[in-house]
Amino acid sequence: KLVDSHYCPSCLENMPSAEAKLKKNRCANCFDCPCCMHTLSTRATNIPAPLPDDPTKTAMKKAYYLACGFCRWTSRDVGMADKSVASGGWQEPENPHTQRINKLIEYYQQLAHREKQERDRKKLARRRQCMPLAFSEKYGLGTRLQKQRSGAPISSLAGLSLKEGEDQKEISIEPAQALDEVEPLPEDCYTRPISLPEVTTLRQRLLQPDFQPAGASQLHPRHKHLLMKRSLRCRKCEHNLSKPEFNPTSIKFKIQLVAVSYIPEVRIMSIPNLRYMKESQVLLTLTNPVENITHVTLAACEEEDPDDINSTAKVIVPTKELVLAGKDAAAEYDELAEPQDFQDDPDVVAFRKSNKIGFFIKVIPQKEEDADVTVSFKVRHDFRNLAAPMRPSEEAGDAAAEAIWLVQNVELRLGPLAP
Repeated sequence: KLVDSHYCPSCLENMPSAEAKLKKNRCANCFDCPCCMHTLSTRATNIPAPLPDDPTKTAMKKAYYLACGFCRWTSRDVGMADKSVASGGWQEPENPHTQRINKLIEYYQQLAHREKQERDRKKLARRRQCMPLAFSEKYGLGTRLQKQRSGAPISSLAGLSLKEGEDQKEISIEPAQALDEVEPLPEDCYTRPISLPEVTTLRQRLLQPDFQPAGASQLHPRHKHLLMKRSLRCRKCEHNLSKPEFNPTSIKFKIQLVAVSYIPEVRIMSIPNLRYMKESQVLLTLTNPVENITHVTLAACEEEDPDDINSTAKVIVPTKELVLAGKDAAAEYDELAEPQDFQDDPDVVAFRKSNKIGFFIKVIPQKEEDADVTVSFKVRHDFRNLAAPMRPSEEAGDAAAEAIWLVQNVELRLGPLAP
């Protein structure tokens, strides 16, 4: 999976991955409620403010604050000052351990950089020792190595040295000091009455790990997390299977080659009362997701089939081939369109509408248990790759139209037995 872009689910602002990393994967303008985790909205109100010319007189001035429409929490509950502008500039609490955390991050980044340099040096030194002398004389490397030994270091190793300036400056950190005495609890800790609405829940504390507020009066709004649009590639050939549009308001895909768009979909439409060792008729639907006609054949699973381990009933599927019409979005809304004549067997096909058919299967439960009745069978269908080939040739036209038969295993849960 590859990340294409990051965007805010509230204001739909999108940004590249580098900018999202600098913003810690959070939106700068949108906030979540610290109590119920829903999106906060900006509310406007009028407050009296003294005039700059005459402080004794007041005039109404617009002020903005954050409010939650679900739990009625507002930014005024924690003492946050109102703002004169609708967006940005909200007061945020400062973490007293920010400098210590940043110092530790810089120290371990430098440590990781040095360890990587040492590994690269060892790799190059090992590769240089394994180089035969004949190759160095053949390609004229001997004279170059002799010149570099006398003066400057080898160019490949010189690139691995620390940069001049700040990289050579070693960062030192102060080790944490263990406390011999822990601060005692207040005297009224066990006698003070507790008001549960004023105590934060465990989830509210863990959502703010840098502060972990114990009281509801210490809850502050959290910047909204960014979401991301991702592309999907095949693990074997690395071709794009799914690639969305860059615009966050669009739900379309530039590339959509997932299997769901090509495999016929099986669904349960109606289930009768299932009884132990008695035959029942179940109505299923089969939908064709592609635009060309698809031929489908059904077959029961063989004995000792690994896909049939969960089956608790015997299934009898139709032996005749089922033909599905191609998907046509315009035909679904055209009532005057003439239906195609597929000469369906009424004992097998219950109905046909556009690219969907309803067909019957027979089920005989084999186990008298309280668990759901489960059946498994195979669906064999043809597939034609109508996409344009990457390297067109004379033989590519015939190969693209040739049908490939695919087999899918279907497992259905039909519910419990009737009493």
